Amino acid sequence: MSKVSVATKRLLLGRPFRSDRLGHTLLPKRIALPVFASDAMSSVAYAPQEIFLVLSIAGISAYALAPWVAVAVAVVMVVVVASYRQNVHAYPSGGGDYEVATVNLGSNAGLTVASALLVDYVLTVAVSVTSAAENIGSAIPLVHSNKVWFCVLGIALLAAVNLRGIKESGAVLALPTYAFIAGVLLMLGWGAIQIFVLGDAVEASTSHYGIVAEHPDMMGLAMAFLVARSFSSGCAALTGVEAISNGVPAFQKPKSRNAATTLLLLGSFSIALLLGIVMLAQKIGAKYVLDPAKDLTGLPDGYQQKSILAQIAEAVFHGFPAGFYFIATVTALILLLAANTAFNGFPVLGSVLAQDRYLPRQLHTRGDRLAFSNGIVFLALAASAFVIGFGAEVTSLIQLYIVGVFVSFTLSQIGMVRHWTRHLTTETDPDARRRMQRSRVINAIGMVMTGTVLVVVLITKFTAGAWMAILAMVCLFVLMKLIHRHYTAIEQELELDDAEIDDEVLPSRSHAVVLVSTLHLPTRRALRYARATRPDDLEAITVNVDDRDTRILVSEWEDSDITVPLKVLASPYREITRPIINYVRRLRRESPRDVITVFIPEYVVGHWWEQILHNQSAFRLKTRLLFEPGVMVTSVPWQLNSSESRARRAESKYNAPGTLRRGFTAAAAAQAAKDKQAAKQRQMRNQANDQRQPPRTPREPKDREQR
Repeated sequence: MSKVSVATKRLLLGRPFRSDRLGHTLLPKRIALPVFASDAMSSVAYAPQEIFLVLSIAGISAYALAPWVAVAVAVVMVVVVASYRQNVHAYPSGGGDYEVATVNLGSNAGLTVASALLVDYVLTVAVSVTSAAENIGSAIPLVHSNKVWFCVLGIALLAAVNLRGIKESGAVLALPTYAFIAGVLLMLGWGAIQIFVLGDAVEASTSHYGIVAEHPDMMGLAMAFLVARSFSSGCAALTGVEAISNGVPAFQKPKSRNAATTLLLLGSFSIALLLGIVMLAQKIGAKYVLDPAKDLTGLPDGYQQKSILAQIAEAVFHGFPAGFYFIATVTALILLLAANTAFNGFPVLGSVLAQDRYLPRQLHTRGDRLAFSNGIVFLALAASAFVIGFGAEVTSLIQLYIVGVFVSFTLSQIGMVRHWTRHLTTETDPDARRRMQRSRVINAIGMVMTGTVLVVVLITKFTAGAWMAILAMVCLFVLMKLIHRHYTAIEQELELDDAEIDDEVLPSRSHAVVLVSTLHLPTRRALRYARATRPDDLEAITVNVDDRDTRILVSEWEDSDITVPLKVLASPYREITRPIINYVRRLRRESPRDVITVFIPEYVVGHWWEQILHNQSAFRLKTRLLFEPGVMVTSVPWQLNSSESRARRAESKYNAPGTLRRGFTAAAAAQAAKDKQAAKQRQMRNQANDQRQPPRTPREPKDREQR
């Protein structure tokens, strides 16, 4: 079973990497762009349709506002990208917003940012994969009818790719990401040429349908609130920008400059795609509503709503189906793989938090492929839970989305303003001061703008589902506080000051107890080992579970050459653990300054199913004894034949350097090990026989010469 599991792991993940190969996994810019920017660039596949979806509440006339909403989102994108370029230069260690907030605003602000980002990373995976299922469902009805299981399978595949290592996942992402950028830019360019140069009538399949407005007479504050809600939904296009600031250590040197360049490319592509999609969709009359059966008029029978991007591709590439299917395919891939940004950001942030003792230490450990495997697995499970819980509906999940992003954006920009202000008080170089002042202005503008967007998002999305994301952040914040308090308490408990070291007293006596169930070779080994530790008192104990077996054991013990006394513990209810625990406690009460060492013989087995048949009582007993103060538990292993054969098989596969050159084959090494073990067993049996037999008297010599 172990061989099968190891072989499966190697097949899925590949050969393990040595720790000194960490430098070989660093990313050049051409690979870092698809790794860290795929989320932000793929957001343009669903952010535009969310703008149209919200505006459809007021009817077709509100669609005229869609380009202006997109321009407002683009302005925020420019400011955020410029602000984060300052972040990656000032804090290149990989802590990102968490480090900025912690250093400049305190630990509580840092934990607020961390909890917001962790929740948002989980939602990024859920929203991206769900949106991919929706786009694929536009072309393949089978996927549309089984979206939940398709999403869970997609998350599992992404986790497996990332477990193979960050560089390999980047290589997998590169082609779909660049194909998406090139394909959408080509589609937008060809659509613009048809409309503005050739004068062709390019119309979406939904252009002739009408919209049933929920509030046709919406005016004043109600209309402003609707536009603000549309803007907050469109701001989903900003998600993923912060991932680069968290992933600076993964870049090749110079890390900060490469990260800043990648961030600039990310912003440029995202803004171009967002504006182009919204304006072209509005030009060709594309429509997107929550419930087509209720909100659209003039529908044919069996109508299935397509995404905005699919509607544009269908109209632009009319008469050329290959173009439509290409856009549908690369869009689905980029949406599916966009979750990879979270699979890189979440484990790194989790590792930083674990190092600061806010999350379990296991999240700080790298796996076989030098990726943070535990963080990747946890993210996949959490995202799958959200997908299943919300039925893989993008519109439901996106209401929880982006709240955490703008919480981290705002606190990060406040922290950066304080960072530059603090450094300006000590900096005297004029050129450096000018650069710091310019950076502070950029971060101040980012602080005001992201704070404003955060307020808009909270007002417009709180009742729609954002309250659940906020509740999750609060719960995670409290949980991380409790974990940190636990680690701090344990550290203080285990620390020793000089006075305590001086007052340390050695135990007055050592009392050894050997547990006996049967008089066999494992028991004799445990007795020999216990005697070798030179205890002050040594005794063997057994529990009387069956009278007949106990009488046989006592008789064999008395007939043997063992001088260690055997005590029989009564057990009226046929328990094993409780009588031994009570006996050990009684010894402790009688001699509180003694240390008691309990020796437990155990079998070492070679198959997983053998573990079920052996050592269960020993395991339960060890678990209980570990909680007893002043009691040490020692396992005395006895290797069964199955474990020895397994060890020989493992040794036969290993050839030490120079083994083949000296003529020692694997088979010869295995045979030598087998012969050595057989000789060892014969020697032990001879020793046991010698101990049982009385010493012989020397014979008289037969003749005078021998005398």
